[in-house]
Amino acid sequence: MVYGKKRTKTGILGGTFNPVHNGHIHLAENALQAAGLDQILFVPSGISYMKDQHEILPAKERVELVRLAIQDHPRFLLSTIETDRECNSYTHETILTLQTKHRDTEFFFLTGADTIFSMEDWKDPVTIFRSVTILAACRPGVSQEDLRQKIAYLHIAYGADIRLIAVDFVNISSSYIRNAIKEGKSVHGLLPFAVEAYIKEHHFYTN
Repeated sequence: MVYGKKRTKTGILGGTFNPVHNGHIHLAENALQAAGLDQILFVPSGISYMKDQHEILPAKERVELVRLAIQDHPRFLLSTIETDRECNSYTHETILTLQTKHRDTEFFFLTGADTIFSMEDWKDPVTIFRSVTILAACRPGVSQEDLRQKIAYLHIAYGADIRLIAVDFVNISSSYIRNAIKEGKSVHGLLPFAVEAYIKEHHFYTN
């Protein structure tokens, strides 16, 4: 008997990555283990319709930061699918494009549990919920009861498959790092070493 080829299980970790930090790496490492994924695809956002572009580094610089951050992780991959676009980036379009290009891959979308409450407001949430499994990392401050009720609602309304994954909380944010650099504070230990060195070399976030 001949069996079909095993599908590659790939997690999609999208974000502005302004800058990418150790919290992102920690989330990806935990997701690999918790969901039995084969690899994680880091997808820096291009022009996001949901964010002010004023304080965001140019796409090519954020892409380079991600490349440096994951260079020592063989199961982490970089995709420029969104930064290559000249127009707004939408999650549902990214997912559909990836599925078309990689038909032998099962995709999982990684996000924080708090994001589950706002995903209905994203462009074309129906496509997102019906196309991928959502892996939501539990975070402090999010009511577990409210979260489970929301997940149950999204399952009924959209057929969403949302799974909670336990991740040791790492209290790091890109906004904190940007502000700390502006104020001349140390960010050592918050960023992969190569990322920290590149930011210092190019004087990012100092003005």
